[in-house]
Amino acid sequence: ACAAVEAAGGLLVPVAVLGHKADLCLMALHPDMTVLRRLQSQARLAGVEVVDSYVSVTEISEYAEAAGVPEAMKQMRLYPKRLPPPGKRAWCFYPMSKRRDPGANWFREEFDQRRSMMEEHGHSGRAFGERILQLVTASTGLDDHEWGVTLFANHPDDLKAVVYTMRFDEASAVYGIFGRFITGVAGSLDEVIELLRSEEHTSELQ
Repeated sequence: ACAAVEAAGGLLVPVAVLGHKADLCLMALHPDMTVLRRLQSQARLAGVEVVDSYVSVTEISEYAEAAGVPEAMKQMRLYPKRLPPPGKRAWCFYPMSKRRDPGANWFREEFDQRRSMMEEHGHSGRAFGERILQLVTASTGLDDHEWGVTLFANHPDDLKAVVYTMRFDEASAVYGIFGRFITGVAGSLDEVIELLRSEEHTSELQ
């Protein structure tokens, strides 16, 4: 099932999940929805019990467009070529939305004000450029939140540091709403399956 996604020109990131929320995550990217749906079906037929999912699309944000992001960077965000990045095996995903409360309604703020807050947010994130690769995808109308955020890092400490630091930015501290965080170890499918098999062997010994 995973090989079929890659054979069709897609990207697949297998993850051995830490904690009790799941054991395995399959993060797949492809421009054709039917390829992703087929992966979902074939994984279930292979015996995988689906406990959660998230659907989103890569995008260039309106704030990045306004800031004049170079074309090469746009293409990298829209069509990632290699995931996970070399050496960055610590992985995290979380969905998020912007608040609509009285006195803190993101969507009633003027564009220039929102852009200014997002520029501050982006500046905080760029300080972790050597330690973190971030992929932000859009899910308005596709899933329960408005964005999905995937982080690849050198070490779990980097994941904690970047999320903690950026939560002090106004865009996050005042307007951010966060969903569940999923954390794990990204790698090749063989590496991830071996980690899952190790868990099975440990259970048998106990």
